[in-house]
This record gives sequence, structure tokens and C-alpha cells, in this order.
Amino acid sequence: MKEMQTFLKKYHEEMNWEITNESYEKTRASLLNNYMLLTTEVAEVAEELRKTFNFTNSQILNGINDTEAFDLAKENAKEELGKEFADCLAYMIKFANFFGIDLEESFYKKMDEVRNRKNKDVSLSRK
Repeated sequence: MKEMQTFLKKYHEEMNWEITNESYEKTRASLLNNYMLLTTEVAEVAEELRKTFNFTNSQILNGINDTEAFDLAKENAKEELGKEFADCLAYMIKFANFFGIDLEESFYKKMDEVRNRKNKDVSLSRK
């Protein structure tokens, strides 16, 4: 993760896509613009999922069993979903870099916090 953060810091500088830090108002506008772009990418993930479910359903209607149909749909969606996840990750890393957050450290701290919660969600399936 540290390598990704370093790569994207340089990449955003090269592309002139950094979040501005000129003044409060310009920084605020830049943060909000980048947040809007992130949410657009998240919506594109949802669109790819919608396509995947529609493809699955059309295959089921053509006589393929649901497991095979969904496996085929997942394989077909893999590349485009990967691109959309990458876009989301790039924006999240941009925010983390702006605020000086070590994402790898934050991730593991958060996972420990979740593991140790007293009010965990209960699931019936155990794998």
C-alpha cells in the first residue's frame, strides 16, 4: 500500500491532479470536487454490478443454471470492475495522501477494531 501511495503522489503531481492546498476555499472546492469524482466512480461500480446481474438473468432465461450463469457473468465483468475499483482506489489514496494518512496502518488498525467489537453482526454462514 505504501508503494501505491508513493506512486500516486508522484502520478498526481505529474498529471497536475493534486488536491490544491492554496487557501481554505480553494482546498475545500478541490476536496469536494474530488469527492464528487470518487462517488461517480463508486456509481460506476454499481453500474457494472447491474450489468453483471442482468447478464446472469438473461443467461438463466436461456436455460443456463444460475451458478454457471453467474460464474460466466463474473468472468465477463472482471476487467471492467477492476478498472472501476482502481479508479475508486486512486481517489481514496489521493485523499489519504492529502491528509497524510498511512492507509496500510489505518487499514490494519481498523480491522483489529472491527474484530474486537462487542456488537458484531451475526452471520448464519460460517466458512
